Amino acid sequence: MARGDFRFHVTKRVRYAEIDAQAVVFNSRYLEYFDIGITEYWRRVGVYDRWPAHSSPEFHVARAEVNYRAPILLDEEIDICVRASRVGTSSMTYMFELHRAGTDDLRADGQLVYVHVAEAQGASAPVPPEFLLLFEAFEEKRLRA
Repeated sequence: MARGDFRFHVTKRVRYAEIDAQAVVFNSRYLEYFDIGITEYWRRVGVYDRWPAHSSPEFHVARAEVNYRAPILLDEEIDICVRASRVGTSSMTYMFELHRAGTDDLRADGQLVYVHVAEAQGASAPVPPEFLLLFEAFEEKRLRA
């Protein structure tokens, strides 16, 4: 994948609380950065405008993968790049890249797989079609597997 494959990114500055004793971003923080990215991506796509907090679709992380490429340092600004890459019957896969802000300097990449669940049953449930359409419109491509 290349940075140009992403239609969306959000910029974030690394804070002191996010680094470890070696003065680099602690490994678990990368998943937090992915979470910041997915939240802002969903906001941009229009999820939060469509579904009020009380009736929004419920997604749980089923799989998380992070590939560490180069350290991210204190006070650096990073671009958190996000894109929806695949939608299955009940799951959605998102790809991520972390770059030094404004550059192609790749620091990490990975993916998250979310499963849509019906809270009452606690089991997987189909991704709502209207939800899928928001992401396909934003990405300008078909995502359904």
